[in-house]
Parts: sequence; structure tokens; C-alpha cells
Amino acid sequence: MTVSSLPQNRDDSHAATRGLRGVLVGIVTRNRCGVLPKAIESALRQQYPRLRVAVLDDGSEDDTPQLRSKYPEARWIRWERSRGYMEARNYLMRDSNAEFYLSLDDDAWFTTEDEISLAVQHMERNPKVAAVAFDILSPDREKTALRSEPRPTHMFIGCGHILRISAARDCGFYVPAPGYYGSEEMDLCIRLLERNWEIHLFPGVHIWHDKTTIARDIPAQHRSGVCNDLAFAVRRCPFPLVLGIIPIKLINHLRFSARNQLLRSCLGGIGLFFKGAFDVLKSREPVRASTFVEFIRRSRKTR
Repeated sequence: MTVSSLPQNRDDSHAATRGLRGVLVGIVTRNRCGVLPKAIESALRQQYPRLRVAVLDDGSEDDTPQLRSKYPEARWIRWERSRGYMEARNYLMRDSNAEFYLSLDDDAWFTTEDEISLAVQHMERNPKVAAVAFDILSPDREKTALRSEPRPTHMFIGCGHILRISAARDCGFYVPAPGYYGSEEMDLCIRLLERNWEIHLFPGVHIWHDKTTIARDIPAQHRSGVCNDLAFAVRRCPFPLVLGIIPIKLINHLRFSARNQLLRSCLGGIGLFFKGAFDVLKSREPVRASTFVEFIRRSRKTR
């Protein structure tokens, strides 16, 4: 692993920045050197004074390391072997002395220059808000919304959100799952709600997620996502609700997969779940029934 020197906070010598909370923008990337620059540049353009940008290269085999000299303002970390998003995000949060961690996917970018300032201002005014979910735009959701007051939601999306690091630490950060991808945000969010932290959605404060197909294995992601969703239910759903939730999830996954030519991946994910079921059961820490019901209620209201 190689780590560049950490750049100084922007304008830290000016009185105007005193008292402002530090923000770390973490971009985890792998084999996407063609799209990564747009994410880095959009983060560096943000108009928040106490901002640091870190790029964690999770074992890229393309020309990603060559971008380091182009963006010396960012902190660069390279892992020679891929360890996955969850471990990368945990590493960045644990290694930082910032108050807030903003996760930005390598194929995502800010649409203006004030998103971080708005989110931090809201979290400063509301100390029980652990996370702010940005309003995500993508090729299948292009219509922008008017900016309005933040409101409670059940979870944030991984490609663009900001976390209060102390709240994430309170919950033990991200917990490893049998699959490499999927449900990690859902799992962290329900644990935040269990500890009486809040999660807010900021309508109209947008991040664009390009959903690039570069270095994206859709069948493998689906297989992992099915597995981890079932693992989430076993770990967090209280008894006896779990006895009904698991069959419902199995049926829903099979129906969705059959409609989208992903049935083989779905069956693979179910198999992966049962293969690791014993370890999942050992790590079972269900939330209160009231928390789980509130989580479902908020998810339905968000749709």
C-alpha cells in the first residue's frame, strides 16, 4: 500500500474556517480510470473550506495509478489486491480525523458546488442526524427536483451520501457480509435507527450517478446482492417477523430475476447465502420490532 502525503485543509489559516467541521470525501475506485477524473474534479470544486478528498484505488489493473500525478490535491491510497467497498469505506472513516465522511462513487459527481455545505449545515443544526442522503439522478432518473427541506428516510444510497463518523463508529461501521456487494448501506442504516440516530433525505440536492457498465459484472453483482439481502434479513429482523420475511424475500427475488433474465444469478445468490448461513446466524443481532417496522414504513413512504 502506498499513501501520498495528506494535503492541508483549504484555507485553514483564515478565520472564516474556524469552527467549521472537517469533511473527507472518499472515492473508492477499481479499473475505472476513464470515468474517475470527473468524480475527483467535482469533489475538488465543492465550495466547502475544510474539505479533503481521498481516492482509494482498490487493486486497479488499468491506468488508474497514473492519475495520481494529475490530482496532487487529493490523497491517494493504493491496495495491490482488491478488498471491496465495505472494507475500503471502513478504512477511510477509521483513518480520518474529520467529523464527516462523504462517500462518492467513482462514476458519480456533484451537479453544483454547494451540496456539501448544505448537508453539513443541516447536520450541524440537527446533531441526531447521522446521515444525509443526497437526491440521486441517473440515466433512468434524469428529472431534477426543486430543493426542499430534508425529511426522514429509511436509508441512503452508497453512490452519494454523507455520514457523521462518530455515529458510524457507534454502530461498528460496515459489517462484512457473505457477498462482496449489496445491502451494506441498508444494514448500517437500520443499526443507526436502532441507536436512535436519524437519516434524512435532502430533496433537490443532487448527485449524478452515471451507472457505468465499465468494470461492472451485472450477474455477479446480482448474485451477491441477493445473498446479502437475505443475510440482512436474518441478522436484523426480529423473531418471529424473520419467519415471514425470509420467504417473502425469496419469492420477490425469484420473480424479479425471472423477469430480468437473472434467474441463474439469483439461484447462485441463494446458494451462496445458504453456504454462509451458519456464520450469518452466529452474527445475528436483530433490531427491535419497532425499529424494523419503522424502517419498512419509511421505505414504503419513500417509493
